[in-house]
Amino acid sequence: MTAAPADAAPPAVPGAGARRPGFGALLLAEWTKIRTVQSTLWSLVLLVLLNLGFTGLLAAVFATQWDSMNEADRAMLGEDPAGFMLGAGLSYSQLTVCVLGVLLIASEYSTGMIRSSLLAVPSRLPMLWAKAVVFAAIVLVLGVVVSFGSFFLGTAILGDKLPVGLGDPGVLRAVFGGGLYLAMLGLFSLAIGAIVRHTAGAITGVIGFVLVLAPLASLLPGSIGDHVHGYLPSVAGMVITAAQPSEDGVLGPWAGYGVFALWTAALLAVAAYMLKRRDA
Repeated sequence: MTAAPADAAPPAVPGAGARRPGFGALLLAEWTKIRTVQSTLWSLVLLVLLNLGFTGLLAAVFATQWDSMNEADRAMLGEDPAGFMLGAGLSYSQLTVCVLGVLLIASEYSTGMIRSSLLAVPSRLPMLWAKAVVFAAIVLVLGVVVSFGSFFLGTAILGDKLPVGLGDPGVLRAVFGGGLYLAMLGLFSLAIGAIVRHTAGAITGVIGFVLVLAPLASLLPGSIGDHVHGYLPSVAGMVITAAQPSEDGVLGPWAGYGVFALWTAALLAVAAYMLKRRDA
C-alpha cells in the first residue's frame, strides 16, 4: 500500500480560477459581433442611403415646384428650413435604426447565441450595458455624419430659396440633434428587443411606438391630446432636430430629448430586470 503525498494538489475543476472578462473585453466582444455581421453593415449602409436619398429627393421636388407654390407653403417651409432638411431623411432612415436595435439582441435569442454570451458573462447585466454602449456610439457617430450630410445636401439644393447656415440660431444644435435622436432611438429599440426577445414582435412594437402611436395620439382633442402626443418618445425626441421648435409644442428641444431619455432609461431598466429574472 502506498500513501498519498501530503502536499498533493486537489484535482483541478474546469473553469475554476478563470478570469471573467472585464467591461473593456465585453465592449470589444460586442464591437466584434457588430462589425462582423453582414446584416448590421447593410443596415448601416441603408441608414445613410435612405437619409441622404430622401433629403435629396424631397429637396429637389420642392426646388422644382418652388415657383408654383403659394406663399403660405413657402412661408411654412421658411419657418424652419434646417428642420425640414433634417426631418425629410430622418423620418424614413430611423426605421433602419429601429430594426437594427431590435436585431442586435433579439437575433441572439433566435440563434441561441445568447446562451454563449451569458455563459461568458454570468452576471448578465454587463453584457447588456456593453451592447448598449457600443451600439449607441456607432449610431451616434454615423447619425451625426448623415445629419450633417443631409443639411449640406439640402442647402446645396434649396439654399437659394431657403437660405440657412450653421451659425443661425438653433441650427447647429438641430444638426447634432439628428445624431443624438438616432442614438437614443437605437437604445430604445434595443431595450424593447431585450424585453420581447422575439424579432418580429419587437420590431412591430417599436414601429408601432414610432410611426403608429404618434399619429393616433395627435387626433386626441384638447390640451390633453396635445400633452399625450407631445410626451410620446419619438415625438418628444424629434423636437431636438428642429432649429425653430413650434410655439404650440409642449416641450422644448432639450426637455423633449430628456423625456425621450427617460422613456429609454425606463425600458432599459425593465430589460435589465427581466434579463436577470428569466432563463435564456
